[in-house]
Amino acid sequence: MFRLVTGLPWLIVLVRFILPLPWPWTLKALLALVLLIASQYHHVSRLSSGSVFAPEFPRPLIIAFNVLFGAILLLAAFQIALDAGSLLVMVFTGDFPVVAPEVRYAAGVAALALSAFGVNRAIIVPSLKDIEIVIPGLAAAFDGYRIVQLTDMHISRLFPAVWTQAMVAKTNTLEPDLIVITGDFIDGSLENRRADVEPLRELSAHDGIYAISGNHEYFFDARAFLQHFEDMDMRLLSNSHAVIERGTSKLVVAGVPDRSAGRNGFAAPDLALALDGAPAATPVILLDHQPMQARQAAEAGVALQLSGHTHGGMIRGMDRLLARANNGFVSGHYQVGSMQLYVNNGTALWPGFALRLGRPAELTRITLRQEA
Repeated sequence: MFRLVTGLPWLIVLVRFILPLPWPWTLKALLALVLLIASQYHHVSRLSSGSVFAPEFPRPLIIAFNVLFGAILLLAAFQIALDAGSLLVMVFTGDFPVVAPEVRYAAGVAALALSAFGVNRAIIVPSLKDIEIVIPGLAAAFDGYRIVQLTDMHISRLFPAVWTQAMVAKTNTLEPDLIVITGDFIDGSLENRRADVEPLRELSAHDGIYAISGNHEYFFDARAFLQHFEDMDMRLLSNSHAVIERGTSKLVVAGVPDRSAGRNGFAAPDLALALDGAPAATPVILLDHQPMQARQAAEAGVALQLSGHTHGGMIRGMDRLLARANNGFVSGHYQVGSMQLYVNNGTALWPGFALRLGRPAELTRITLRQEA
């Protein structure tokens, strides 16, 4: 079924774009074949690794697949828009207009160029995004406290060790007080990713690195990965919390596992357990990979929730669809009751659809501020 769904845009391109071209049949057949293979990128990934989430073939080929796969989707969208316009013309003229080949060429070039640009934006080490968040009840000792949030790194053949090393180096230059990683570290097995995640060992922050699991951890051997990250001096918060102190002032950082944990033999997220024993009247920062339970966190008295998972929607416009699947939360800052929610666009994204148009990746530094 998945192959049929991903093949539908190809079918639109075949029937409405390729077949009308004034080309020899051999050229049209060759173009159709190349795009058909590209449309089955996820099936090729499954053949290479047993999973659609972890293509285990050379990075340039993964990039090429993403460019062509994105171009197919964009060209299908352009063709649908063109046909809709032609139908509108037919309503007034009675004739379905003939589309000049030059129009189709322009649409094809635009789709390929946009896709290549979007893939380029997706795979770079992201730019710094600086934000300030006012936290009610924040002690003066924590005014100006700097948190770097990393999320949805999806370390893989597309985001290999060289990318991880560059991202870590850039993070460390920010001299954060705390680094938090809100899930989706990897795509692939620990055996295949061990060297690619190794640069994470060099992350450095005054109060350490706190992390939670994302849903992609459970597509592979989550137990082995989570233990490996613990061994790399990261503190995994799984329905638990930590108390950070500055003299007599305190700040709570709590974390819950991803919502898919319970379906995979791990403890399900339990916010009450995560907050059990936390000092009273102390602001709580909650790490929760998916933002959809933000209202429950607000009701529990959390001051700030940090999430990822959505990749910001990846493409402006498409983000509205992803928002619907995440209770309206997809990118940026939200006020949820008395709680603030920040949904990070992601440090990287899933290599199965590495395309960003209008929703850039981000290396996010959050500076906490007292209320005026």
